[in-house]
Amino acid sequence: MAKKIQIFGALMEGFQDAIARKKGHKVALRVTEIPRVKPMRPRQIKRIRLALGASQSVFAYILNVSPKVVQSWEHGARRPTSAALKLLSIAQSNPQILLQSETASRPRVERRRVALSHGRRP
Repeated sequence: MAKKIQIFGALMEGFQDAIARKKGHKVALRVTEIPRVKPMRPRQIKRIRLALGASQSVFAYILNVSPKVVQSWEHGARRPTSAALKLLSIAQSNPQILLQSETASRPRVERRRVALSHGRRP
């Protein structure tokens, strides 16, 4: 409940600032700077993977890239994209978080075979 109150307060403050600015009053602006993700060296990427205890294939699955991409990062043939760098930096500070989000966000689904030919059901 406290978080909702904080969000409401922040929204109200923003509305009041907008009204004051519309009326011509000076308003102190808040600027949020998002830090850039630094490039990683191949050995850093490998260390992150090893901290997870994952093979290149499993690490690729966790990051949603192909195993060949992970292999090329670790050999220095390719560099991770900015989105991959963001994930890698999160994994570097807390490697287990990638595993937690993978299992926590994935609902358990029962898989069934369905015959679709000629509209018949199995």
